[in-house]
Amino acid sequence: MVELTAEQLANRALDLDLLSQRQLASIWDELGSHNVAVADFQRVVLGHGLLTNYQLDRLARNERGGFFYGKYKVLYLVGTGSFARVYRVANTNNGEVFALKVLRKRFSENPLQTEQFLREGRMGAKLRHPNIVPIFEVHSEKRMHYLVMEFVEGQNLRDFVKVRRKLSLEDAVKLTTDVTAGLAYAAERGITHRDLKLSNVLVSSSGRAQLVDFGLAAATQSDEMDESTNPRTIDYAGLEKATAAEKDDYRSDIFFNGCMFYQMLSGVAPLIETRDRLQRMNTSRFNNIKPIKVVAPELPPRVAMIVKKAMELDPEKRYQSQTEMLADLKIVQLRLKEGRLDQEEDPETVANVTTTTQKSVMIVESNPEMQDVFRTRLKKEGFRVLVMRDPALALQRFEREPNVADCVVFSCLDLGSQAAQAFVRFGQLTSTKHLPAVLLLDTKQKAWAEQVDTNEHRMILTMPIKMRELRSILEKVLA
Repeated sequence: MVELTAEQLANRALDLDLLSQRQLASIWDELGSHNVAVADFQRVVLGHGLLTNYQLDRLARNERGGFFYGKYKVLYLVGTGSFARVYRVANTNNGEVFALKVLRKRFSENPLQTEQFLREGRMGAKLRHPNIVPIFEVHSEKRMHYLVMEFVEGQNLRDFVKVRRKLSLEDAVKLTTDVTAGLAYAAERGITHRDLKLSNVLVSSSGRAQLVDFGLAAATQSDEMDESTNPRTIDYAGLEKATAAEKDDYRSDIFFNGCMFYQMLSGVAPLIETRDRLQRMNTSRFNNIKPIKVVAPELPPRVAMIVKKAMELDPEKRYQSQTEMLADLKIVQLRLKEGRLDQEEDPETVANVTTTTQKSVMIVESNPEMQDVFRTRLKKEGFRVLVMRDPALALQRFEREPNVADCVVFSCLDLGSQAAQAFVRFGQLTSTKHLPAVLLLDTKQKAWAEQVDTNEHRMILTMPIKMRELRSILEKVLA
């Protein structure tokens, strides 16, 4: 077999636009000859950052494709999954680094799998939150389909846990709080994850957890695709079978969020890990989970209670929203910071403080500044606050999660008639007509008050108002 020469390797790089004529001329000048060892050529291009080891290996094998995706040049292979490969790439226009997720060839010829992948991208592109890896572009060109995402310097949570086996309480709480914050944000927009696992959480070099592969399954399932045969959602199908829950139950994400928290705290996976589909669908896999206090008896009672409540097999006993779980995690964070977490009562008597002593209010408001005002002021008044910007999504959220909030405030200030119509509809739906609701009108919208029905738990306020007035009205309708 004839060995590859440095000049042959250089010409391959030139033909594929990985090196320019000017760069190549500079390399030969530095080497002083074309007749040099391949290793010397590789040393120079690597030293100047002109090529990467990944590119050189592919060139040596005379591979011709996969070096460019549109304007993005592939630098390294970062990870390989069943459905896609992830690369570190550079924008050829400005050198900016991104992550590129590319659907594998064997799935790109399947219209259903391709559409599923592209939907994942389009959905992820709507989400902008510190704890969700953003998707910037979605491309579909012939049989080449890829997503352009932020490149996160770090590692996935599975590798993070594998190295450390068992995380410190502070780290486990911090990472789970990050994950739950991202999930809560997406849930406010009607999006669930449906593929929560350690490998779908990235931990940046700064220690922040960020979710990837977001919203894939719940948004993309169709009659043509059975969850029990889709390896990305089979664990969810098994859980819902074991608990007699409806398919796509939004609380399944909460259960698997609890599973990740369990493993971070104990170093033990709560579910038997297997690739066998029948075993993953077997109900005993979920019924035989050891309580967290058995595998990690040193845990503070309040932390153990969060895990227990997140992983309740009965969905009705589980946290009913990521927002509820997030509130309890933040209490733990605060008590850790104050050094008071170990001074708690017996685990059997620890109650979920946020769900027993606080009332929750959903604010439907599209103006970011007003959202912040409502969130900050009402929290100071002792309420838990959930903010949504779309009245239609707010109604959908209550249909899916009847207990998502104790009361809802529809603000017409920016949303106008959309909020007023949602307030009317909220009072008509069987699932919500008994729930307290408040409609906030601008002075110019006063006439609308005569067009909607009110009663002791459905009231109207005209802006501007003082926060104590709103608090008083909320207390009245909640009573």
